[in-house]
Amino acid sequence: MKNFSEVLFAQGVAVIGAGNMGAGIAQKIAQEGIPVFLCDRSQELADLGKEKIAALLREAVDRKIFDSSAVEKILARIKVTQDFQDVKDVALVIEAVFEDQTIKAKLFADLDKICQPATIFATNTSSLSVEELGRLSGRPDRFGGLHFFYHPAKNKLLEVIAAGDTSAMTEKSLWDFARIVKKIAIKTADRSGFAVNRFFVPWLNEAVRLLDEGVAGVATIEAVARETFKIGMGPFELMNVTGIPVALHAATSLGKAFGRFYEPSHRLAEQVRSGLLWSLKGDVEEGKKTAAVRERLLGCVFQVAASLVDEGVSTREDTDRGATVGLRWGEGPFQMMNGVGTAGALALVEKFCARYDDLSVPSSLKALASTDSGWTLSYLDMTVDDGVARIAFNRPEAMNALNPRVAAELKRRFEEAERDPQVKTIVFEGIGKAFVAGADIRFFVEALDAKDFSRILQFTKEGQDLFKNIACSSKLTVAFVNGIAYGGGAELALACQKLVIGPAAQFAFPETGIGIYPGLGGTQRLPRKISKELARHLIFTGQSVGAADAIAIGLADASLCQQECQALDDKARAQACAEAARNSKSEAAGTLPVWARAARLLFSDENVESTLSGQAPALSDSALQGSADRTLKILYHKAPVALRIAARLINDSSRPSLDEGLDMELSFLQEIFATEDAYEGLSSMGKRRPVYKGR
Repeated sequence: MKNFSEVLFAQGVAVIGAGNMGAGIAQKIAQEGIPVFLCDRSQELADLGKEKIAALLREAVDRKIFDSSAVEKILARIKVTQDFQDVKDVALVIEAVFEDQTIKAKLFADLDKICQPATIFATNTSSLSVEELGRLSGRPDRFGGLHFFYHPAKNKLLEVIAAGDTSAMTEKSLWDFARIVKKIAIKTADRSGFAVNRFFVPWLNEAVRLLDEGVAGVATIEAVARETFKIGMGPFELMNVTGIPVALHAATSLGKAFGRFYEPSHRLAEQVRSGLLWSLKGDVEEGKKTAAVRERLLGCVFQVAASLVDEGVSTREDTDRGATVGLRWGEGPFQMMNGVGTAGALALVEKFCARYDDLSVPSSLKALASTDSGWTLSYLDMTVDDGVARIAFNRPEAMNALNPRVAAELKRRFEEAERDPQVKTIVFEGIGKAFVAGADIRFFVEALDAKDFSRILQFTKEGQDLFKNIACSSKLTVAFVNGIAYGGGAELALACQKLVIGPAAQFAFPETGIGIYPGLGGTQRLPRKISKELARHLIFTGQSVGAADAIAIGLADASLCQQECQALDDKARAQACAEAARNSKSEAAGTLPVWARAARLLFSDENVESTLSGQAPALSDSALQGSADRTLKILYHKAPVALRIAARLINDSSRPSLDEGLDMELSFLQEIFATEDAYEGLSSMGKRRPVYKGR
């Protein structure tokens, strides 16, 4: 029997409704290699939907996200139709029509008569009951919710909703779909608004109430919201962009489900009737007005977020993920509550609830505030099956980046697996596009701003100790990398006894480009794994290495193919990784790529100093010389002090004792982080190219 992923690629998906949401959903599915039918009630509307997709993809070519060849393939996967008979054999139908239960119910009833019995139906509703729609569809056991966020081809968030009648197999298939189309998925219960809209829509509505009550003007509310929630657009600008009628409709739906507090404000309804956008002009008021706006907006979000957890609608982690991924807030509600302190959050919520007779203070927040402790937020998942412990980094909104909190949880999870006598193999992997995308740069910048180097030293020392324990474990430790493994992530992968990769694996050591050097064992383990010459090249240049090159140079020990990565569920994938690791041979396989052949010459013991000084030896082979020229250009933009220290550390990697080399890595930390270049590189990352002065 074929698994769902195989059926999905073979039979495709149908998206019903070719408007902005439906077209965006179809685009995302096609971008991930799945054939898709885009359907609407007329051929003209269906064709228009595909035209929207084509226009967006042309923009993507201009921005160098895709090349023209890739766009042709994406568009070729999208078939437009008005005839439901065309979609009778698809694996999955996703409905994205107008938010009206009668319309949706008739649509599903019609499709139920046409589609194969095994076809799964999913609704993109944001407010209607998934269970009711499922029962009206004729196949409630093969029905669920997939709530996409605008724009579906760009916004990474997806809410997955299993109703009471949804079968376990259907729910698993929906999660498989989310993984295959590379969404950051969160699980929510079948309640109106699900997780994100449940707190986002009241946040918009409360902003309008603040205006309506004369607490502050639009400009002030916008400014406070941008600063408090660390966002680029405030609530009024967001409504202008996404549609003020959309906000009114969402608030009306929530009001019917939950009561007066959720109902749309009079001013919001008036604005929709006027047909005008919100005017964003005006002066920002300071003092009491600013404080009042901040208190109301935070109180609103904190009350709803904690209620979501009390009601079992969403977890703390998924609620935060919904905010940071779906809404692009700087922090999620629970992170923000920890920031102000749970006692402070309770005070804000109590004051807010006093305004509305249908609101109450969530019991979980009351209980936590009485203990004077913060919300516990977990960023790693662990399961144990048939002797294999799977430890998965589940912080995709931050590319699974390491910081002290994540590292401490990793230590706890690893030690738990170590103590379990049933566990023979421990497999580490990352959820989302990254294995681990390195250390959280914000942590370093905050420590430097606070002039507290001890935090950096402690984090690095504890990280080294943890990685040593992973390397020396009596269990077989395996890193499965099928995404980005940069910096500290690559160092964690190297610390594992075996490294298994998927086709999307990508390794890099970018530290010298941000003013520092690899400090979690990279300068010591990498040369021992692939040779000093190749290690010098990767650490000095920061060059990214894909799956094929990782196998060729001996960085990876084994691999899983694309089909295996897509078809295997979490348990089966962990078992496959364990088996591949046990049968692997730790040696290079295949012909070395050109860059590696050039690196062996440029970064040999005889030539490394002259190469770093910009005086690389001339190479007779034109391909090798071209690679050498590119390498010299890259080195020109690296931090000189970081290169010098990294070079010395790699030279010392030939010492018999790995522990001695790791101690040396630690010994240079204060020197490197005290440089102006380190702060320049770390603080400018993602904003501009750093300018290094060599000090």
